[in-house]
Amino acid sequence: MTRRAAIASAVCGAVCVMVAQQARTTVRGLPVSKVQNALPAVIFTAAPVYESLAGLHGKERFPRGAQLMVLRAGRAEPLVPGLAESADASVSFDGKAVLFAGKKQAGDLWGIWTIALGGGEPQHVLAGATDLIRPMWMPGGRIVYARRGPEGFALETAAVDGVGSEVQKLSFLPGNFIPDDVLRDGRVLFESGFPLGAGAIPEMFLVYADGSGVESVRCDHPAGRGQDTGREHGRQMASGDIVFTHGSRLARFTSALADEAPVAAPAGDYAGDAAELPDGRWVVSVREPGEKRDALAVWKPGTAAMKMMAWDGERDLVEPVVVAARTVPNRHPSGLHDWTTGNLLALNARLSRSGMLNAAPATVRVETRGDKGRAVVLGTAPVEKDGSFFVQAKGDEPLRFVLLDAQGRTVREEHGWFWVRSGEQRICVGCHTGPERAPDNRVPEVLLRTTTPVDVTGAGGTVGAGGR
Repeated sequence: MTRRAAIASAVCGAVCVMVAQQARTTVRGLPVSKVQNALPAVIFTAAPVYESLAGLHGKERFPRGAQLMVLRAGRAEPLVPGLAESADASVSFDGKAVLFAGKKQAGDLWGIWTIALGGGEPQHVLAGATDLIRPMWMPGGRIVYARRGPEGFALETAAVDGVGSEVQKLSFLPGNFIPDDVLRDGRVLFESGFPLGAGAIPEMFLVYADGSGVESVRCDHPAGRGQDTGREHGRQMASGDIVFTHGSRLARFTSALADEAPVAAPAGDYAGDAAELPDGRWVVSVREPGEKRDALAVWKPGTAAMKMMAWDGERDLVEPVVVAARTVPNRHPSGLHDWTTGNLLALNARLSRSGMLNAAPATVRVETRGDKGRAVVLGTAPVEKDGSFFVQAKGDEPLRFVLLDAQGRTVREEHGWFWVRSGEQRICVGCHTGPERAPDNRVPEVLLRTTTPVDVTGAGGTVGAGGR
């Protein structure tokens, strides 16, 4: 019997749900009765064309339209049939409402909508002069999303009050920044190009709800180029692990490991956005070998076979989310001050994942991004013998560090950009050490010498502004 030999129903775009097949471990079928009894409702996006990386290039992910579907009791039906297009479902923490990107008419811009799962009409939450995509619930009555701008998609948050008030920008670099998840600690998991703000390889990063503390999830960045080397579509599971796609396969980050770990899943081309069921099984979007479309499957980690749940011969089925209540993430209290600058304290710039630098850096040069990506020097500061330095930089602007030896030669430099928020006071353990590294229990030498940061805002640094 073939994978599509039996069909429970074909509704609204021919989304099919697998019914009973022979009880063989090699058959990937799921009876309707077991779907109804074992699974809560699942919402997903059905699209004739799905370009998973298009958002990271500022382009349309669904160039031929998209439709949110809800699968429950063995039937797949449109979630919001009154809208021309819909995608990017995010279920509220109480499991009673869905936030999503939608269009009333096909020619409209993407806006942010919500609908109650108990019934009723969709409500327009937020609209703009440009596309708004990938909305997600945050604690405290707020949402995070990506807004298309002249320099790409930027991260923003806003209040869910019908008018989208209290808009807060989270990203401060040119480039494209697409939210993936809101972690239980309150941070936003997002994807962008690596190096951040400068590269084209998909990678995942974290930022707090006020735009501070931006960093890589892990620093074992993939080497090479192309889709098969990048990371995208991360989701946090009940274990705390972040599961994502690395090319066509699944992988994960876990707090116990400093590096990415592979997920031993059945063969297939995974489209990301794995969703976790209450019993620990995953709903995944996968294109099996020999197939032409992404379908939905249920898989128990550690087993050798998936059970196909839904497919459509004309559309890819992606972005699955489970309709269930979940833990509300921590609400991040902002520690930003009413300043135009931010303070940056490095505890040991000699330290990195690859070990200590052989040559001791004497100074750090701070740069910003000028016209056409040109690096502009803002100033320099001394690096103490223990590798510590303390600088004050302009907030909400692209920044990067370059370590120099006593002769002014480059010892190590960042190839991408980051930002410090206005009013942020930030401490890093070392250069590219990774977030799993804890600081040493000692006072850095720079603070024993002075508690006043060196001004590298471009106005008062020890080296004046200029280009290179």
